Amino acid sequence: MLSSDSAAPVRDLERERAEFPVETLSVTPAGKSHKIVTFGIPSYNAAKDMDHCITSILEGSKFAPDVEIIIVDDGSKDETAQKAEEWVARYPGIIRAVHQVNGGHGIAVRAGLREACGTYYKVVDSDDWLDADALSTMLTILRGFEERDQRVDLFISNYVYEKVFEGTHNTVSYRMALPRKKIFTWDQIGRFRPDQNLLMHSLCYRTDVLRSHELPLPPHTFYVDNIYAYVPLPNCKTLYYADIDLYRYFIGREGQSVNEKTMISRLDQQYRITRIMMEAYHLYDDVEQDKLRSYMMGYFTMMMAICSVMTKLSDKPGIDEELKKLWADLKAYDEKMYRKARHSLIGWGTNLPTKAGETTTIGLYRLASKIFKFN
Repeated sequence: MLSSDSAAPVRDLERERAEFPVETLSVTPAGKSHKIVTFGIPSYNAAKDMDHCITSILEGSKFAPDVEIIIVDDGSKDETAQKAEEWVARYPGIIRAVHQVNGGHGIAVRAGLREACGTYYKVVDSDDWLDADALSTMLTILRGFEERDQRVDLFISNYVYEKVFEGTHNTVSYRMALPRKKIFTWDQIGRFRPDQNLLMHSLCYRTDVLRSHELPLPPHTFYVDNIYAYVPLPNCKTLYYADIDLYRYFIGREGQSVNEKTMISRLDQQYRITRIMMEAYHLYDDVEQDKLRSYMMGYFTMMMAICSVMTKLSDKPGIDEELKKLWADLKAYDEKMYRKARHSLIGWGTNLPTKAGETTTIGLYRLASKIFKFN
């Protein structure tokens, strides 16, 4: 059940509304039945894809009344708003809709969180979907927590890169990094490989955990999912990992945010997100658990490495100086974090000096991309 102080964090969300004002045009009222989980679906010009996403949740949950779906129409210019209302009309006890002026992915995530009634909150992008069997398993586990009055702050599951155009898929699991079939804490986790970061696709937070602290998701910015998968972690005291391939992440579409050309063109946004993550914590002062701190340092180091590699692939005038400033700002903010990131194997390999070093860095990136299949 929700903890006795779960109502207090609502004030934080009201403050966040003021910090990132986005006009909400309409919200479908919540029903009175208890919800175990809310699935927030940020949707911008999603009319072509959203039916598959929504259907996967409805069918996978067997249309359960304790499941809630919130479609957030983020100022779409296609038929997304109309389709959202059609879904609400068909399943009024399960599906709700938020219509707002366009604010970007992060603001849409926060809108779903603001309106969520579920004990847990999971984001599912409108062009992705959930596996039916895995979803059924997840719901059984979450219901069990409530029946036994067990508080679990973070539920983790696997996700699958679905390269639809290639007819291939690649599963990211945490079998060697996390305990299975038990509630655990951060001091019981193992080591994560570079391709095993906990991403938005693998996470389902308790709603009150997300509401209890500021979630700095800036408007009109891509890659905010990295903040979502990083900043709340120290506030999660208990965790559970289910070895199920739940989230199906559609990848490979031209213009997608993880497409290499797109990432280079949006490098300024990658920098912005990395700075927010940098300034979220002095990791060696603020994070008490050694293993969590080590994991978060590895994640942040990867973000700095991505900035370094994409800068080398970019031909934007002056971009090299921007990268130097990013590293200098990290050193000024927290010298220990700087040393850990810059002098790690990944930090070293993505910042080799001279033209020959730059060529080597790009070659290493291409090799890693083939091995880990991350874009």
